[in-house]
Amino acid sequence: MQPDLELVHIRKGESFAAWMHGYPFRTVRWHYHPEYEIHMIAATTGRFYIGDFVGDFEPGQLIMTGPNLPQNWISDVPAGEAVPARSMVIQFPEEFIESACGAIAEMQAIRPLLERSRRGLLFDRGTSRAVHPLMERLIEAQGLRRVALFWEILDRLAAGEHEVLASLSFELDMTRTDDSGINRAIAYLREHITERIEEAELAALVGQSPSAFSRAFKRHTGQTLVRYRNQLRIDLACQMLVTDPQVKIAAVCYEVGFSNLSNFNRHFLNLKGMSPARFRATFAANRELAMSD
Repeated sequence: MQPDLELVHIRKGESFAAWMHGYPFRTVRWHYHPEYEIHMIAATTGRFYIGDFVGDFEPGQLIMTGPNLPQNWISDVPAGEAVPARSMVIQFPEEFIESACGAIAEMQAIRPLLERSRRGLLFDRGTSRAVHPLMERLIEAQGLRRVALFWEILDRLAAGEHEVLASLSFELDMTRTDDSGINRAIAYLREHITERIEEAELAALVGQSPSAFSRAFKRHTGQTLVRYRNQLRIDLACQMLVTDPQVKIAAVCYEVGFSNLSNFNRHFLNLKGMSPARFRATFAANRELAMSD
């Protein structure tokens, strides 16, 4: 089964994304993305899939994956229930880390870590315990403090004990991921998420008729293009509301591509079951409770 391309949103003026999400969530599916990822499980147990590796996870699991490595974490949570803070995630582009390695001689020390992460790395408990508070602080940090915490986390990972997960042969299968027309369309959406893109434009991009593309897109994603795009935009809005408590809701509305605040609020309520203001307040309260335990 071909993995779905995940949208990774890195805000303007930032080099990488650092955020927390609950369960269920849009990324809980067989997916890949061109960014490196550091993934810490904060709550729940379940089963995870990295390339052709399958294993069980519990709170404290720490994994790093390289570009385009398919992955998924499925929690043992009853249908209809939700967990507000399941995972802490850091995602960073290959261009960013490559330019840093080229400019800073000391960065060469993390080259082996980056190479091995292309098959997925599961870190030992000691490394996880050391990295956990750093990731919590990074999600809240701003400016140079944010960058300093990022490099400290990579330094800890480079020195940590770890197990390589996916087999060497699995990488060969990833050459086919760009062949999927729907994944090419999703990639285009990823680059133009704030713009109004018509279905006919995407159909032409992948060489299909609008009707054939519409059927294929809904079969692949389970949603119409309009709903899928709104879902992506609302998910980006949630990420912004969580990572920057000071950002104004109206600013979030326009930055993620909605043209007016009432439309944004309506879609947010339909998809999340609460207003943006209540979402931010609820998430902040849940996070404070989790950090006090």
